[in-house]
Amino acid sequence: MSNAKEPSNVVDLGARLDPRESRVGDLLIAVRGIATQKLHALASNMFENVDDALFDLAEKAESNAAQTQYFDGMREVRKKRALVERSFLGQTTRDFADFSAGRARSEPDNPERNAFVTPELSLVGESELEESLAITSMVGKNETRMARALFAVNQRLSVICGGTRTDDANNPIGPSALSQAFRQAVRELGVDVRVKLIIYKLFDRYVLSGLDELYDEVNNELAKAGVLPQLRHELPGRRTDGATPRVSADGTPLPPDYQADEGANGDYTADIMLTLQSLFSARRGVVGHGGQAGGGMAGSQYAAGPAGPPPTPAELLGALTLLQSQIAGTTHGVPLSPAESNAEVGHLKEQLLLQLGQLRGQPSTHVASMDEDTIDLVGMLFEFILEDRNLPAEMQVLLARLQIPYLKVALIDRRMFAHRNHPARRLLDALADAGKGWSVDADRDHRLYDKVKSIVDRLLQDFDDDMHIFDRLSGELQEFLDVGRKRAELAEQRVAESTRGREKLEQARRRAAREIVDRIGQRHLPALAHGVLTRAWANYLVLTLLRQGDESPEFREALRFVDDFIATVQPMSDATTRQLLRNRLPFIERNLRRGLAAVAFQEGDTEQLMVQLQEFYRQQLGEARAPSPDTPPAPLPIPDSIQAIVEPELLEPEDDELGIDDDAIADNFLAQAAELRVGQWVAFLDEEENSERAKLSWISPISGRYLFVNRRGLKVADHSQVSLAAALANGRATVLESALLFDRAMDAIVEKLRQPGSDTP
Repeated sequence: MSNAKEPSNVVDLGARLDPRESRVGDLLIAVRGIATQKLHALASNMFENVDDALFDLAEKAESNAAQTQYFDGMREVRKKRALVERSFLGQTTRDFADFSAGRARSEPDNPERNAFVTPELSLVGESELEESLAITSMVGKNETRMARALFAVNQRLSVICGGTRTDDANNPIGPSALSQAFRQAVRELGVDVRVKLIIYKLFDRYVLSGLDELYDEVNNELAKAGVLPQLRHELPGRRTDGATPRVSADGTPLPPDYQADEGANGDYTADIMLTLQSLFSARRGVVGHGGQAGGGMAGSQYAAGPAGPPPTPAELLGALTLLQSQIAGTTHGVPLSPAESNAEVGHLKEQLLLQLGQLRGQPSTHVASMDEDTIDLVGMLFEFILEDRNLPAEMQVLLARLQIPYLKVALIDRRMFAHRNHPARRLLDALADAGKGWSVDADRDHRLYDKVKSIVDRLLQDFDDDMHIFDRLSGELQEFLDVGRKRAELAEQRVAESTRGREKLEQARRRAAREIVDRIGQRHLPALAHGVLTRAWANYLVLTLLRQGDESPEFREALRFVDDFIATVQPMSDATTRQLLRNRLPFIERNLRRGLAAVAFQEGDTEQLMVQLQEFYRQQLGEARAPSPDTPPAPLPIPDSIQAIVEPELLEPEDDELGIDDDAIADNFLAQAAELRVGQWVAFLDEEENSERAKLSWISPISGRYLFVNRRGLKVADHSQVSLAAALANGRATVLESALLFDRAMDAIVEKLRQPGSDTP
């Protein structure tokens, strides 16, 4: 234990240093020297890569104009590189001087800055706005990424500057100040805004991403000088609570990226990543991540291979960004087939190594084992997408183009594999869910296809490492789908109501037919009487059923008419029966006239029918001579629109069930049809083997039939449970999965890795 009387070298926030003291000036000079040396090295490295990046983009340019812009940018950067570097470092030095003197950081003229607080947003130049957004994005990302180390630098600079508050905004070596200094320097270049944005991305990749070492050096230097030496500033992602690190199945500690993150999902995240890491290691025959890989491009994570050390995360992301820009340049080309897309997915490793070798100037044969696991995992994810029967081939090809952006996401934040609410994961699930119901017939205006394609293109063109783009695109997709869903719901409702109306009509026709057939029985009716019952009066029964129901007095009265009418056309053998007929005739005529009027009989047709009936009844009563057998019967005055409904086929099973033997359908298909729920999607094959995707929209409470509609709400198919089971059995229908794409992919990947002899990508 140290002597309490010994002088202490510890300086805390309660003992501010006077900025005028020579010691304070020396400390600031030391910090400035460390920063200048480090920033000069980082900027030089960045400019070494600018030329290669612009040349590569020029070769892959989609037009001559774009190619010219990139070549012009290369010449301008070569000519003014030294001037831009001096301007950048000079502005950083001036920021240090202002900071040490207690002045606010001098800022370059930014006409767009003031414009943001006025209604006249249109006054901001489009190129200036794009630059501002790019700067804001990379500053916010890096301030979050280096929050702990930057906080420690801020606290120590506050101490040596007499307690003047130092934060991320006024720290002269913070991402904000350095980005604004570089923006001012880039104004020396007379290049197109597209070239400027590429340069800003490379500044982010090679300068801002290298500030970790600068902050560590500054914190160590000031701590050794006695400025808050007890302040801890471990980098994010490392445990500071003394908890035991998670270990793999063989007892090897998991690398930091695989350990649980903070929050309620931490254990689940660690378990998923632990499982995947162990399976990948076992598949390669590796003990943990410290051993030599059995094949592929993996090597030791800690020892250099024959081609130098493994690439850093910044180098990997830089190489992927260049590959991504090449793919973005082919956006308007001919779409690939699923087989071609599968080949591209499988060759990404090889392309990445080649790109890394070009960036390094020497062959690159391996990456860190952790990074290789991530590359393999993303590769398997997109192989699953290209094999997923839930997606049409056109959607498989579109989504497969996102492999590089999602690999970048995974390298930046591996929690994507375990967190269902990760923004990148939510977007991919939403795109797949929208694509599940896509078909050529349902998207004849190409609205959905073009929307998915535009989102894919924007990710390829705009995504660097700002995760907010996934939330923005998810919001846009949801708004688009909501508009389409409202239109589809109205169409679905109309289709369901129309189908329900037809079923009620058919049910009423069947009921009327049964009632009339049952009452006629084995009797032989005259043609006139048969026509009246099976055409005119049967339609009145149907109308009464639809309007009043089968429990109504009106329906019972209509059935009573059938019985009475049948009785009146039977042979009359004596005076008693003839008298009964005379008594019934007023009832028959009155009710028949009322029924005919209800089913839209014209008055002339009604009178003609009544004349024929009166003649028939006079014959029944013996008041008129029966017609000769050779005399043809007079045609019934019943309009063609009054169709006969008592036909044998109406009492048979429905057409699509004819010829289907329930016993010939396996129980599992019958069960699958029975378990289908409203909202589930099914892929149907038509007679020409074309696939049409349809959603179960409605199950009839009358017949139990299933109504299927496409994504526009239009009817695609109409099946009974038995006929649907038959279609499932013979491959004419396939039920699509309801689970989210990412969940199904992760389950499939884990299962594949557990299978003996399976190979990773």
